[in-house]
Amino acid sequence: MSTTAIYLIFIFSLFIPPHPSTADQSFISLLITQNGLDFVKDLLISKAISTLTPLWLTKIEETIKIPIIGKVHIALSDITVNRVNIGSSYIKPSVTGVSIDGSEVTCELSMKWHYSYGTWFAPISISDSGSASVQVNGAGVGLTLGLDNQEGSLKLSTIECNCHIHDISIDLDGGASWLYQGIVDASEVQIASAIEKAITKKLKTGVSKLGSFLQTLPKRIPVDDIAALNVTFVNDPFLSDDSLGFEINGLFIESNKDTPSLHNALQPPVSCSDSSKMVGIALDEAVFVSAAALYYDAMFMHWVVDKVPEQSLLNTAGWRFIVPQLYRKYPNADMNLDISLSEPPRVQILRQNIDATVYADLIVDVLEGVETIPVACISLVIAGTGSVEVIGNNLAGHLKLDDFTMSLKWSKIGTLHMFLIQPLMWTLIETVFVPYANARLGNGFPLPIIHGFTLQNAEIVSSDSRITVCSDVTYQESFDRSRNAS
Repeated sequence: MSTTAIYLIFIFSLFIPPHPSTADQSFISLLITQNGLDFVKDLLISKAISTLTPLWLTKIEETIKIPIIGKVHIALSDITVNRVNIGSSYIKPSVTGVSIDGSEVTCELSMKWHYSYGTWFAPISISDSGSASVQVNGAGVGLTLGLDNQEGSLKLSTIECNCHIHDISIDLDGGASWLYQGIVDASEVQIASAIEKAITKKLKTGVSKLGSFLQTLPKRIPVDDIAALNVTFVNDPFLSDDSLGFEINGLFIESNKDTPSLHNALQPPVSCSDSSKMVGIALDEAVFVSAAALYYDAMFMHWVVDKVPEQSLLNTAGWRFIVPQLYRKYPNADMNLDISLSEPPRVQILRQNIDATVYADLIVDVLEGVETIPVACISLVIAGTGSVEVIGNNLAGHLKLDDFTMSLKWSKIGTLHMFLIQPLMWTLIETVFVPYANARLGNGFPLPIIHGFTLQNAEIVSSDSRITVCSDVTYQESFDRSRNAS
């Protein structure tokens, strides 16, 4: 079975525990609904059929004894399954595993036949040959898969795999086929058995290949050169009557940091208000907090502003009435604004919105020739409202300025009157800082979806301490598996 076929099952459910320790928890969850399970089932069936046709069976030979004629040697060769159709099917998770069953299965086969026998009244051999068409009706196929967490990766096993044929008919063409039809009918059991064994073997081979593939799935998803998303699985999968789930850690980590195996208690599954959605992905507040802390520690949140929409603000002449001593000391000098965060941003997810607080130091630099002279530092506490949206398989963000406070941290040009500088700071924050932050947030970070699957018609629900993405899923075959690697 194609390895791209079944692994869809394993990416569709994760659960979030609320405990404070992060070393043994999961913070992203992804839930598949019944509609999502049906999507998986239809995809699996489509992929399975494509790998089962054509399917070549081994040659069948036997010798049977027929009254009057005696011993007849029968050989059936080039037995080929050309078409398979599954009339009805269902997928159902349970505590024992994930079962996928197909019924009302029909198959169309072709083969060649050959007979030879001697006669009792003359020492001669009589033989004949031709082709035949085989029709299988009312067959059933069943597959039950076991899912376990093995050192942070998914282990796939075959619990049960079977195929049962209930009705088979054979029509011979060529030679004296009308004479030998009864003889061929005697081989129905052998043909049915060969078909059952071939289909079962094909399914088991596909599951085995898929199991090997799952072991190679990355334990981190790269975000950029600094950060990666820890997608190590935590605990064994969660299976209920109508959902399938897994836990992953989900926190941001350094790109080169190891991802340990994790374990903690299973939590109730994520739910979507719209039950028609296939997938529900929940992200705990800790995911965003870990991202902010990681980028802060990496000194990533620092930039020098030398161009603004109102370029006059980057010349001391633009400050002459606000900070006259700056202009007097450095008349008509160009300036830079050196902005860095003084501590990690704080993120709080509420039921209706996302509150964000940014702590920054803004250093005013004066440029004299090749020399950069820092003249003052202003501490900023910026309060904003955040929002998120799904772009492709990424969760992107946007920040809107609500308010800010500021204080003078130090100055080499004397006392600054903050109430005079405040309107200028508001302009700089709204036209420089916020657009810069939104340009970064707009890129987003990848949700734990395997390449080839795409979220569609996603809706976002904000609740206390978590963001939930409820979405449908589409699938497109991809032959570039390198993109799944870490």
